[in-house]
Amino acid sequence: MKGVEKVVVGYTGGVQPNPTYQAIKDSTEAVLIEYDPEILTYEQLLMEWKRQHYPFNPSKNQYRSAIWIRTDEERAIAEKVMNDWALATGKKVYTDLELVTKFYRAEEYHQNFLEKQKSSRSYLY
Repeated sequence: MKGVEKVVVGYTGGVQPNPTYQAIKDSTEAVLIEYDPEILTYEQLLMEWKRQHYPFNPSKNQYRSAIWIRTDEERAIAEKVMNDWALATGKKVYTDLELVTKFYRAEEYHQNFLEKQKSSRSYLY
């Protein structure tokens, strides 16, 4: 997306330190997105998240739907996006809103995962 400067896959939302994929502990798989607010608004970013996401089933810690917020303004925007989505679909949106916690970068094989999958495919013609 234009305005997104960096995306890092990792773990957050827990209190136990140093989660990994093999030992996720009480954390959740997440992405950390750095973006330029002069180009892309927080709401636009959440609208893209919404387009790519399906939070209509409750999930456990590792795969739950969550948005980590830093400010009351971000909370208000996220609540509006989720409330509008629930009204439009008639479904409950199972997304937790929580204050930002420590973020741990995931193992390298998780970074740019889809690109790595594309480059490792073999084709037979």
